[in-house]
Amino acid sequence: MSSGTVPATTGPATGPVTTGPAITVPAATGPEVVEPATTGSAAGPQPAAGQRAIDAARLRVAVLRLSRRLRKHDLAGLTPSQLSTLSCVGKTGPVRLGDLAAAERIAPSTLTRLVNVLEDRGYLVRKPAPDDARAYLVTLTRSGSEVLERIKAEATSLLTDIMLTLPPDELAALDAALPVLERLAGSG
Repeated sequence: MSSGTVPATTGPATGPVTTGPAITVPAATGPEVVEPATTGSAAGPQPAAGQRAIDAARLRVAVLRLSRRLRKHDLAGLTPSQLSTLSCVGKTGPVRLGDLAAAERIAPSTLTRLVNVLEDRGYLVRKPAPDDARAYLVTLTRSGSEVLERIKAEATSLLTDIMLTLPPDELAALDAALPVLERLAGSG
């Protein structure tokens, strides 16, 4: 391809997917040399000879579509934001509201509304912090822990079913990419 763009691909049920800036990687990771897409008049970084480009927009769309697919099961009536907040408390244990807002990267007032809903459903409990009378700690209840485990098990089962449709070479590529995906997600 010498046009300097990555062709648009057609995604399931969404039509054309426009592609964006690309990142170059050594050609050994794939046989095809792909040039990055242009966005308006500014092109992304051009791959050097012997390198191939990873289209960041295609990766973003693929990750978002997979995430959406994994959320198509019952989330116990929770929104993605509520589930994220519940999961964060589940991972960290008792946490101050301010620290939870910072970890979730949301405004304290938004977090308060999320915690109120989760507390009303019996998934979280708010207790005064023992060392600061002005602060509260949020803790996961037994019911909250059970619903988190159920949601995780369902999502893992769904992803396992999806992965069973992949040929061995694609499973191996996915396995090799897992550490990088974990670092990109901030969990590795």
